Amino acid sequence: MNVQRYDYAAQFAGIGPAVRVALEAALLGGNYILGPEVATFEGAFADFCGVRHCVGVNSGTDALILALRACGIGPGDRVAVQANTFFATVAAISLVGATPVLVDACPQTYLIDLERLAASGPVDAILPVHLYGLATDMDRLNAIARSHEAIVIEDCAQAHGARHGARPVGGFGRVGCFSFHPSKNLAAAGDAGGCVTDDPAIDERLRLLRHLGQSEQNTHNVVASNSRLDVLQSIVLRAKLPALEAWNRRRAAIAEIYRRELSDLPIGFQSPGSTGAHVYHLFQLETSERDALVDSLTARGVDATVRYPTPIHLQPAFADLGHAPGDFPVAERLARTLLCLPIRPDMSDVEVDCVIDAVRRHFHEGRSHVARD
Repeated sequence: MNVQRYDYAAQFAGIGPAVRVALEAALLGGNYILGPEVATFEGAFADFCGVRHCVGVNSGTDALILALRACGIGPGDRVAVQANTFFATVAAISLVGATPVLVDACPQTYLIDLERLAASGPVDAILPVHLYGLATDMDRLNAIARSHEAIVIEDCAQAHGARHGARPVGGFGRVGCFSFHPSKNLAAAGDAGGCVTDDPAIDERLRLLRHLGQSEQNTHNVVASNSRLDVLQSIVLRAKLPALEAWNRRRAAIAEIYRRELSDLPIGFQSPGSTGAHVYHLFQLETSERDALVDSLTARGVDATVRYPTPIHLQPAFADLGHAPGDFPVAERLARTLLCLPIRPDMSDVEVDCVIDAVRRHFHEGRSHVARD
């Protein structure tokens, strides 16, 4: 059996006809730019996140860039961020002219190491990443931010619906930034993103920044780019949103099966956090046999993959930060040892068993049993 990472058709089960009707009406209606469909999705997603405002933009990367700009972060500012995140998180900091201040990851959560963050030098903003779908401890992080008098902007690109305590991520900082890339838990049919906030001034600023700085047609209050959520993508996202919580629960249930059935092997897992804290955008398995295991799983039809094999400080684009191998040992170890198992909400129990069997066969068929680092 082949077990794939994605099954986009399954996401339209039960909603396909309604989506087609809505897309046709939008195409024929001709109101393509910031039409009522965008506003409808923005309102629904703000409610989902427990905040007052959502501003749809054209990608998760732009969500980060516009959020930083809306909060006044720019040249001369220092922004703390973890060293094992996706490239776009740190690129956004550089693209607004600020300086990324890298912090190593926690070996249990794979999130920003809050002890190291607390001990870091002064920063103007902190950009926590709810990486792989696990919510950061935002109470502790916000306390650290207050001690630095720093703005908090959350990168929620992989954590739609993840909760810290009773609250969804996105509302703990000044702005929460989301990607709706097709790979995400809430997936558009192309690039899309959004910012959520409780601050009406930030909401107003974001709306200017996504729309060429216009407060009204031909009145440009600030110099800004064009970064608007597409009407057609907003229709797809609004249609899928009611299923998101159920999809997240199924992801968590599959993750629990993986943990239980693979716990006796020489592998490790990201901390699951408390109930509801992890929505498993990715299920990460940690092993010193990473590359051999990926090859073995692929040969058995399991679509395993590696994310972020080169940590931020070793990327050529960030050579100017002046870091060297060994500066962030946990990030470097995770880059060498992590792989992702398929974890789709539509996965059948048979597919889950197939993945488990393939992992177990790798370790039980004469391959070395090297303990993880």
